[in-house]
Amino acid sequence: MSIINFETATFKEFENIPDHDLAATTKVFKEFTDYMESNEQMNFRFITRGSGPEVIVSSPFLKEPTSCVSLVSNDYLNFTQHPKVKQAAIDGITKYGTGAGASPLIGGHHEYHVMLENKLSAFFNKPKGSSIVFTTGYTANSATLLALLKLEDCAIVDMEVHASVYEGLLNTNTKRFPHNSMVHLERALADTKNTHRTRLVIIDGVYSQNGDLAKLDEIKELVKSYGAYLMMDDAHGIGVLGETGRGAIEVYDALEDVDIIAGTLSKAFGHIGGFIIASPDIINYLRYQSRQQVFSSTSTPATYGLLKAIDLIDEEPHWRKQLAENVTYFRNGLLSLGLDIGTSASPIIPIKIGDPHRTATVARMMLQAGIYANCIVYPGVAKKDARIRTSLMATHTKAHLDQTLNVLEDIGKKISLQKLR
Repeated sequence: MSIINFETATFKEFENIPDHDLAATTKVFKEFTDYMESNEQMNFRFITRGSGPEVIVSSPFLKEPTSCVSLVSNDYLNFTQHPKVKQAAIDGITKYGTGAGASPLIGGHHEYHVMLENKLSAFFNKPKGSSIVFTTGYTANSATLLALLKLEDCAIVDMEVHASVYEGLLNTNTKRFPHNSMVHLERALADTKNTHRTRLVIIDGVYSQNGDLAKLDEIKELVKSYGAYLMMDDAHGIGVLGETGRGAIEVYDALEDVDIIAGTLSKAFGHIGGFIIASPDIINYLRYQSRQQVFSSTSTPATYGLLKAIDLIDEEPHWRKQLAENVTYFRNGLLSLGLDIGTSASPIIPIKIGDPHRTATVARMMLQAGIYANCIVYPGVAKKDARIRTSLMATHTKAHLDQTLNVLEDIGKKISLQKLR
């Protein structure tokens, strides 16, 4: 008999079970996932064709693979399917092959990586040598922070930054401040003013679960006044927000105020990988001191597709405009249904419900009605903050969005979609 109540449990209860070794922990966790599966509350399923506004989904909840409106992708501009991007990726593979062949430092740094890094530097109006590419956006954060911050230093972190940031802080001191709380940020800056060698404030541009923006205008002034450094991960903003798609940093006109910009190549740019934009001195340090650069292979010649995707941000701004129109339309529809979408200001729009089991039930009902959206529970969010997370794309039509709103309205007549207060 399990010591954990499966009816109320989340993944958190299985992280460190008292008196359970590896075998016992994994056994009881398997019993829990089987229980969730039997109650049609597991969120695992797979897509049988590429990213897009509609996908074919295979799931135990469905009798057969089914076409669904997809609200799970961060492929915001749908550049994974853009003919020019796909052709450029094909050209790269044709010219260079399918892999890099080695880690960057020992022979895996090719001319297409140099072209990409130079294009990223130019994208942010920085000189050559101001960018470095990593295998994933996750690694860009974790590997960079592990290289830069040590026991003598301190990271001052918004509590809702991405998990990859926290992984990068294992070898340093950390102070967390409540999300977007300037009072608590200033207190942390004051408390650490004379106690640590390097103090790095770390925020997201767009927060991945709530879809809201950092208060970058206020944060940059506080950081400057206390003599600290500022790092911003704008994975969900770059390519999407700002007049020219440069992200939250453009929204707040803060390009010269952020010391380290982290980004991903897997969202608006439609590929895979991550990058860091910083001073040439910091980039040079990471090239030789980041363990990912030394010991892990890097992006493939399909990276050529990214060279075109970055150009398309400027060449085809209508994708960004269409995405913004979709966001406004869908937000208004959700609000008209009385749903709690928090303070979202991006294509990420949560529908906050609160109870993890009820949230999983809603996700299953949506899927069975032809809408594929993510059930986000702990550890993605706090246990009490479970939600359905929706991500919009430029290629969603009004018909896709109306279908989703109609399904949510129907579900709301059967099960409460209101967040527990």
